[in-house]
Amino acid sequence: MMEKGYVHIYTGNGKGKTTAAFGLAVRAACSGKNVFIGQFVKSMKYNETKIEKLFDGSNGFGKIEIHQYGSGCFIDRNPAELDVKLAEEGLAICAKELTSGKWDVVILDELTIALYFNLLQRKAVETAINSKAENTEVAITGRYSPDWLIEKADLVTDMQEVKHYYTQGVLSRDGIDR
Repeated sequence: MMEKGYVHIYTGNGKGKTTAAFGLAVRAACSGKNVFIGQFVKSMKYNETKIEKLFDGSNGFGKIEIHQYGSGCFIDRNPAELDVKLAEEGLAICAKELTSGKWDVVILDELTIALYFNLLQRKAVETAINSKAENTEVAITGRYSPDWLIEKADLVTDMQEVKHYYTQGVLSRDGIDR
């Protein structure tokens, strides 16, 4: 019997949203489930993206497939037309994967950032999520999750920063923060 898939959101200004989603991906793959990860905004291959090589579906575990739909972060610039184009193309691909029934888990990493910066429109995101295969679990990450998306979700985790070593000048460290 196939289980119903639920919608998770990992949001807030604290560290660990993508990490939580990737933890879900590893747990799922270790149990034989297949996972599709669409990363919005991001274009850099962080260390966690290497799990795709470990979970290629050939070693008795499930498969993890990762795709990126971004041209980099917006720390030092405003989103450009290319950012909108990449996000829209990415959402179209993710929408197809959500309905395909091929994936047990679909992670939409930084989707809420794409919404916040108006790279994606609410209606398109709602349509994609509402059209998911019934047994597909969906995890959405990113700061600034809109209220309508929180209302839609079955599980919401709000990660809040209490203290961060970044404020003491410690930059992202390889293998720990990226």
